[in-house]
Order: sequence, then structure tokens, then C-alpha cells
Amino acid sequence: MSRFRDRTDAGRRLASALVAYAHDPTLLVLALPRGGVPVAFEVARALHAPLDVLLVRKLGLPANEEYAMGAIASGGLVVLDRSVKERFGVSDAQISQSIERERRELERREQLYRGNRALPEIAERTVILVDDGLATGATMFAAIAALREKHPKRIVVAVPIGPPETCEAMRARADDVVCADTADPFMAIGIWYDDFSQTTDDEVRDLLDRAEHEWSVASE
Repeated sequence: MSRFRDRTDAGRRLASALVAYAHDPTLLVLALPRGGVPVAFEVARALHAPLDVLLVRKLGLPANEEYAMGAIASGGLVVLDRSVKERFGVSDAQISQSIERERRELERREQLYRGNRALPEIAERTVILVDDGLATGATMFAAIAALREKHPKRIVVAVPIGPPETCEAMRARADDVVCADTADPFMAIGIWYDDFSQTTDDEVRDLLDRAEHEWSVASE
């Protein structure tokens, strides 16, 4: 498989795999910040759909923050992988500390990215959930669970890259899964990008503002 130049390139290539959704009048694209936002921006632009964010935070292992043992989402939802907890001997106290730390960061980002804007109406809409890649899938599983409570018509998981087993596992939770490419061995999301530099808060706000402006103009 070929590597992605950056998240913009990944978003454009992912959008080409999602063209079947371009004419759905209920379509909404939701990005998982921060890295999912520049990818989703290109998807929303190509499909002529509104863009917003769904805040989800990974719960990393105490000894390895990059390895997810679960995730939390807006609204207080917590998703835990009990098998990971048991395998690595993580205590309930450590889990509580991780949840509290990530909840504070989630609330900070809610205010930073969304301000006083409420999450768009979800019920009876086709929602495309976008991130810059899948690894264990814990964050995306939490996002799906949070969305299910809002009764969407359809949940579509869309990512540029992921391991085949994680992409396949998503099919049990989502109504459709679009992994533009898969890799085995996978190793890590970042190795499939030439530029995987961290997306900043300012970039997220800028892309959301641009998407809102473009959608407003297109809807006039």
C-alpha cells in the first residue's frame, strides 16, 4: 500500500471511498479530535456535508499511555476493555484516576472547540465518524456507543488506515465501515503518514470555522 502525505491527503483519498453517501440529505460528518479533524474536513467538503466534532478521549494504560484500555466520550460515557485491565493488572483506583484526568481534558476541549454550540441533531441522520486511523479501536468504539444513545439512522465508521482485524471488529458495532486501506503488520497509525505531526487546537478551530462558513454559503 502507499503511504499518505499528510492528513489532508488521507482525507481526500478517504472521501473517494465514501461517494455513495454524497447525496444523503441527512448526512453529518463527525470528526474525532484532534487528528481526525483535518481528515474529516476533506470528507465533509467532498460530500457537501456539515462537519462537527465528537469529543472522545482514550484511557491509556498507566505504564503506556499510547495503549488504550478504554475511552470516555461526551456525556459521561465510559467504555472499558476488561480483558486489557486484567491482562496488565490495572487497579480500579488507577482507572478512576485516568478517567478523571481525561474527563478534565475532554471538558476543556468541549469548551475550546464547541463553545456554547450544542452537538447537532443526531436522530434519524446518517453520521460518518472519521478519525485519522484505527489501532485498537477503543476510541471509535466509545464514539459509536455515545452516538447510539442519540438514535441515528446509520453510523458509518471511516478511516484512511487500520489493521484488518480492527476494521472487521468495527462491523459488529457500526452499520458500515470504510477503511480506505489496511495493513498487516500494522504497528502504528503514524508510520503510514509521511507527515503525522500533531494537529493543534488552533488548527481544529480554524478547520471547524472554515467548514461552518462553507456549509452556510452552500446552503444559501
